[in-house]
Amino acid sequence: MNQSEDKLELNAETIKELWSKTYNTEGKPDWSHIFKYYHDEIIFQDTIQRIEGKEDFIAMCNRLTTRTQQLQMEILNITQNENIIIFEWIMTMMFKKYPNTPLFGCTRLTLSEDGLIKEQRDYYDLWGDIFNNIPRFGKMYRRFLVKKFG
Repeated sequence: MNQSEDKLELNAETIKELWSKTYNTEGKPDWSHIFKYYHDEIIFQDTIQRIEGKEDFIAMCNRLTTRTQQLQMEILNITQNENIIIFEWIMTMMFKKYPNTPLFGCTRLTLSEDGLIKEQRDYYDLWGDIFNNIPRFGKMYRRFLVKKFG
């Protein structure tokens, strides 16, 4: 990676450092310092969407910022195997009218040959974590899952 562009070499340690600066302890997240680490042809996928291209990825991040009042992330574990970095996290979203919603998940980053993030796949149980915060409904939802799938 070209150090003259003020970029760090991406590895488990620098990813943890960069992501820790993204999610403030107060206020909205700021991804601006990490966008330069994403490949122009980034492929992002999570349980909701698949996005291709850096411009659309940045737009998605900006939409998330406007929809939440505050976002926090705690990285629990992080590991690297060659060009794959995986980290486990708890992300707490705060909305204006709804209770704080912690999501438990992990992210797999795939680095390209030039050291940029070429793929990002986020894994989490969106509905299960949201439904857990709804009195009585969370238990009904879990019982349904166990009955049908467990």
